[in-house]
Amino acid sequence: MAQPTLLIMAAGMGSRYGGLKQLDAVGPSGETIMDYSVFDAARAGFGKVVFVIAHRFEQEFREKILSRYEGHIPVEVVFQSLDALPEGFSVPEGREKPWGTGHAVLMARNAIHEPFAVINADDFYGRASFEVLARYLSAADRPGQYCMVAYRVGNTLSESGSVSRGVCETNAEGYLTSVTERTEIRRMEGRGITFRDEHDEYHTLDEHTPVSMNMWGFTPDYFTLSDQLFRAFLQERGREMKSEFYIPTVVNEAIRTGAARVKVLDTTARWFGVTYASDRQNVVDSIRALVAADEYPKRLW
Repeated sequence: MAQPTLLIMAAGMGSRYGGLKQLDAVGPSGETIMDYSVFDAARAGFGKVVFVIAHRFEQEFREKILSRYEGHIPVEVVFQSLDALPEGFSVPEGREKPWGTGHAVLMARNAIHEPFAVINADDFYGRASFEVLARYLSAADRPGQYCMVAYRVGNTLSESGSVSRGVCETNAEGYLTSVTERTEIRRMEGRGITFRDEHDEYHTLDEHTPVSMNMWGFTPDYFTLSDQLFRAFLQERGREMKSEFYIPTVVNEAIRTGAARVKVLDTTARWFGVTYASDRQNVVDSIRALVAADEYPKRLW
């Protein structure tokens, strides 16, 4: 049975963070958050890593990041760009915003032919999450065996500002029934955890509500469905300046049509990442504590 592949979405510039946060050193020996993800994936049993990046920082990425993994795990790079569209579609004049996470994953369709996981470059997920993903994907032997690692929303907030999360609904068997992208999630004094919906109305969320941190597991048929839905998205919203095609759009449609079942793999782990520049010190301190507890070596590679 083929080893699963890890796909890391690293194309964004990190506008709220203020720079190339994917390349920021946060570990004691200059490691990035991505380095820890790759390290965890390799020891969990993933066989290859594919990075989705932007052309504009390819050279810096290859020099600072990819060179570290030589001899440890095979790596490949694919590129996300505004004009990477199906035949017959074009970028509307004036659009600068990327097409979203769903588009980013599609960029890897020619590089991945086995079950694969998808993660963000700037999120620290932890060793246990990669282990449970690797076990599930290594046993996936037919199309439509999807999964996701769900975090508790209360464990995924930033003290520096609001965040976006995919809020999940599950059934009694532990399978995902829907995931809805919610923005401006934050903890508000006297109100608990809130988010603002598409009608500019605020709602509350329970601390233990399962949310997606874009830690997904898919079988390769995902690419075919995603391509079909992206074309439909472009037909309907492709002339808008800020419309985005999200991974949950594909997941929800797969669930609705019965093309896939998505097993929710629960974790009580506390997420940390660098959504904002002020988050950085918390990440540095958290990694230092994990190294002190012998969860990771002082130097990964």
